[in-house]
Amino acid sequence: MTSRRVFLLGAAAVAGGVAIGYRALAPRDPETDLLPDSIDLEPGRIALTPYVVIDRSGITIIAPRAEMGQGIHTTLAALVAEELDVAFDAIKVEHGPASEHYANTFMFGPRPAPNRAHRRPSQATIAQTSIQDGFIKMRKAGAAARIMLVGAAARRLAVDPAALSTRDGVVVGADAAISYGELAAEAAALEPPSDPPLKPPAEWRLLGTSLPRVDMVEKCTGKAVFGIDVRPPDLLYATVVRNPRLGGAMAGFDATAASAMRGVEQVVPLRDGAVVVATNTWYALEAARKIAFDWEAAPYPRSTAEHRARIAQAFDGEVHDRPVDEGDVEAALHDGAVLQGEYRVPYLSHAMMEPLNATALLRDGTLTIWVGSQAPTMARQIGSKLSGLPKEAVKVHTPYLGGGFGRRFEMDDVEAAVRAAMAIPGRPVQVTYSRKEDLTHDTYRPMAAARFRAGVAEGRPVALDLSLSAPSLFASGGKRRLAMTGEAEGGGRRTDVSITMGAREQPYEIPNHRVTAYRPDDLLPVGWWRSVGESQNCFFQESILDEIAHAAGADPLEMRLSLLTHGPSRRVLKTVGEMSNWGAALPEGHARGLAFALSSGAATAQVVEVRHAGGRVEILKAHFAVDVGTALDPRNIESQVQGALVFGLSAAVFGEITVTDGMVDQHNFDSYPLLRMGQAPEIAVQIHESGEAIYGVGEAATPTAAPALGNALFAATGRRVRELPFRKAFDFA
Repeated sequence: MTSRRVFLLGAAAVAGGVAIGYRALAPRDPETDLLPDSIDLEPGRIALTPYVVIDRSGITIIAPRAEMGQGIHTTLAALVAEELDVAFDAIKVEHGPASEHYANTFMFGPRPAPNRAHRRPSQATIAQTSIQDGFIKMRKAGAAARIMLVGAAARRLAVDPAALSTRDGVVVGADAAISYGELAAEAAALEPPSDPPLKPPAEWRLLGTSLPRVDMVEKCTGKAVFGIDVRPPDLLYATVVRNPRLGGAMAGFDATAASAMRGVEQVVPLRDGAVVVATNTWYALEAARKIAFDWEAAPYPRSTAEHRARIAQAFDGEVHDRPVDEGDVEAALHDGAVLQGEYRVPYLSHAMMEPLNATALLRDGTLTIWVGSQAPTMARQIGSKLSGLPKEAVKVHTPYLGGGFGRRFEMDDVEAAVRAAMAIPGRPVQVTYSRKEDLTHDTYRPMAAARFRAGVAEGRPVALDLSLSAPSLFASGGKRRLAMTGEAEGGGRRTDVSITMGAREQPYEIPNHRVTAYRPDDLLPVGWWRSVGESQNCFFQESILDEIAHAAGADPLEMRLSLLTHGPSRRVLKTVGEMSNWGAALPEGHARGLAFALSSGAATAQVVEVRHAGGRVEILKAHFAVDVGTALDPRNIESQVQGALVFGLSAAVFGEITVTDGMVDQHNFDSYPLLRMGQAPEIAVQIHESGEAIYGVGEAATPTAAPALGNALFAATGRRVRELPFRKAFDFA
């Protein structure tokens, strides 16, 4: 027996795994399918598909999406385990290597559009698509492995495979029972089936139930390894300092004082700052304060007011996109009563509990990266580009993430760690951002504005003209990639759907309806934030609809129902109305607010109840209904909803990034506060299953949080606040 077996993820080897998923979900990419990636296996370990590794000690399932508290490792493992027919408490779960064969084919929607050829699928955990991407292909990987194991047992016992069954990791025959571990080597020699049948839902034993989280014991006992906990031998510690005027370069620096300090090993220059490497993190942080930098100016306006003015000026410029243009809006507005106004939202930070960090080691022609990343294949690409090594010589390990929300889709932490490792080859270097560096060098949720005109007649809208202005996520990300690697990413002035996301796809049937996007010049760096464009546009649209309902003298719930024929949307609205006793009398000072949204296809509705007394506001309750299509793990769905809802309320009440003299003002949680436990409402969740599709829920409760709260505040106080955060207008208990 060889001392090490390498399972190559080439075109033939992945026929029962990822390649099946590609055939089922999207056109195959021959260039991707032939990449010579590999899983290195210790002696005695055998991989039947890229998702199933077996040895005599048990079964390991590869769940190749970032676990950042959303429970994705548990549910993805259950997809494989269900079809493999193993007991859930008998398996181990690993993230697995960075590989294009674990690409998220739903990352840009279920089918690649012709004009998206430049968007190669990435191994990404983003936009609540992990379950949609894995639902078929991971079950097929489990089913393929089970068929191979049964086939191996049939050969050994000289019987027809149809005479055998499986249960809890054992193949059972009339006179024999053989464990999967005993059969793994023989099964690996068999050809995987090309399209294995899947169990009907009625036969599911794991899926559809609330399973114990595979990461929970580790996290509750302090044994879980996050990126910041990685400790390879001979580790050096570092921190990064970048130009506080984001996007501005560094003209030079003087590190004489810092280099003379205790424990400092080296100061490594970057294009926009430096990495300070020392023998512990404290030494690095202290030394970083002693460096004298010569910073260049920011490529954007110096103040928040000037940023806001740029957003407003875009409305007078050219149309960037008009995804909705139905009926004759101008004629309808000319004939009836018109309601109009403007809504505004600020920049927002991701504000993760675990600050950005990455560890890298360059040794003997191999670059190893440890990083809690939402895109490990991108980390590998960046490592390869910066180091000059072939991609196959770059290994990426993905530990747990202490929050992500889209921020760990970026690569600035990887760049800093790789640059430091290249400067000190042979020793691993862990780069940790200070909280100030993390908050002031984010890729923010865009500042945005909405202007609207609405025609109202007979208790409902007859026309809605919604204009939206926000910077481009794609253009901003492309600039960062160009600055980091010298490679341009597709973008330029191409249509950025994030500007209208959350407004263009809602199922309201308004006869005269127009949604127009305007794109200002690039301002602060912006990026993916939990629920992306839905986070601002659902606030705009659902607040506007509430204004329309009150102007028309209509009940906000009944008016929305009158505009909808989509079954799941109507059901969640009716459900949340029942949950909250909508329409029933409330004690003095109490009020409810309602909001609805399709969030990445999932129908969602939320009611928030507040109490206004003594000049202060208390958020009492939040009721949330969602149609997930198929509920794979109800308890985990409820947990994700609770987290996303509190995330949205926190941003609505407190969230705001401001700019003074070209620099971000917020340095820590004293100036960028989050909702505290005592301020969080009681949350009730109702899950629907229409069965028409399957949807993720990691972001689903965020878009409706702000408008539901704002509409409740209006109902309680009579004040319509059109700008976030609400703490600028109300005092919250």
